[in-house]
Amino acid sequence: MQIDPSPRREIGVFDSGVGGFTVLRELRELLPTARLRYLADTAHAPYGNRMPEDICARSVAITEHLVTQGAELIVIACNTATAHAIEALRARWPALPFVGTEPGIKPAVAATRNGRIGLLATPATAASARLRALIERHANGREVVVQGCPGVVDRIEAGDLDSAELRALVDRHCGPLRAAGVDTALLGCTHYPLIEPLWQAALGPEVKLLRIETAVARRAAALWAPGPESPDLHIETSGDPVALRGWIQRVLDWREPDVRRWPGN
Repeated sequence: MQIDPSPRREIGVFDSGVGGFTVLRELRELLPTARLRYLADTAHAPYGNRMPEDICARSVAITEHLVTQGAELIVIACNTATAHAIEALRARWPALPFVGTEPGIKPAVAATRNGRIGLLATPATAASARLRALIERHANGREVVVQGCPGVVDRIEAGDLDSAELRALVDRHCGPLRAAGVDTALLGCTHYPLIEPLWQAALGPEVKLLRIETAVARRAAALWAPGPESPDLHIETSGDPVALRGWIQRVLDWREPDVRRWPGN
């Protein structure tokens, strides 16, 4: 798709909450002159506990807003929204490029030594038909142990990144992967890299952890034609802007971004 540069054009990025900041962080590195708009749907997080039709409806409403603000590329920085909404979004906006976020089954197949792969995901992603199809298409006979991880995103959204309770929760979710003897594990939610040391500690140092946010950002950068726009970052939320601003400063150590309330709740 050929995009005509204009000063207002932006890359729109959205997630159910703060997880997509892992993708946004990579995008800021790769595209330092781009205008970026991030929408955190924190009033409706986590998506992993919601029905597929609800996730799709939220994704459509958010994309509509991002497009009206000038987005000419949409990055779905959420595995769950990608699993349940990307096809509907592409059907509704066929000329608009979308970059989704999906577990890297192919890289995991290439990385595994013993043929046993673990996938840590939200309950909605773990139960999605899109994930099953992805595994069937790319696993090439390797065993993929899919583990839904209820409760983890909620704690990350709350800024709880290193409590004893979260460590116990992570350890419990990693139990089936340890029992299966996986040597490679995928972090199948953009929130999960924010607590990567906890996953690694629970799985053990011999298990290779794979992340997806860098590949997502690189795909978006490859689709983006830099123009004369001035670099800018807009952050919006359907929840509490003050709380989100505090989370950004505390976890990411970003001091400059303003956070505004998205009125299209």
